[in-house]
Amino acid sequence: MSRVGKYPIDVPSGVTVTMAGTTVTIKGKLGEMSLATPDEVETSLVDGKVWVKPKKESKRARALWGTTRANLNNMVQGVSEGFKKTLEINGVGFKAQAQGKKLNLNLGFSHDVVYDVPEGIEIKTPVPTQVEVSGSNRQRVGQVAADIRSYRPPEPYKGKGIKYSNEYILRKEGKKK
Repeated sequence: MSRVGKYPIDVPSGVTVTMAGTTVTIKGKLGEMSLATPDEVETSLVDGKVWVKPKKESKRARALWGTTRANLNNMVQGVSEGFKKTLEINGVGFKAQAQGKKLNLNLGFSHDVVYDVPEGIEIKTPVPTQVEVSGSNRQRVGQVAADIRSYRPPEPYKGKGIKYSNEYILRKEGKKK
């Protein structure tokens, strides 16, 4: 096992961590996030580092130990740097255009797909075939990117559709005569 929980979380400058009971609040330049930690783990702030320790040696406490540490680390990284996912659109005539709080996708359907951007997420289209999803909450950024990709996932024969920029599409051979 990796024992992720045993490593401390470094708090960078410009980020403040406050602990009130079982609630940990983290503030930074990109916003504020809070997490209600489970009763099985104990969090402490020592010398600019956040430590997470299990209270008992039960299986549940050890599982929540690493999960809580990972969630707190993602929150610290989110409010200081943020998270970003890049999507690529492949296909003749397929394109995207960000218009305020809406993303207009032309994906070969008889109608354009209009995606409403949720609060706390920012979407940019530097080129018509690329969509950048960014925000401070890692889970929400990934979910929005997955929602956009689900409108037209890449197909295995020509690779047409929406894919992550670091995703590799396994290609299939077409039918032969």
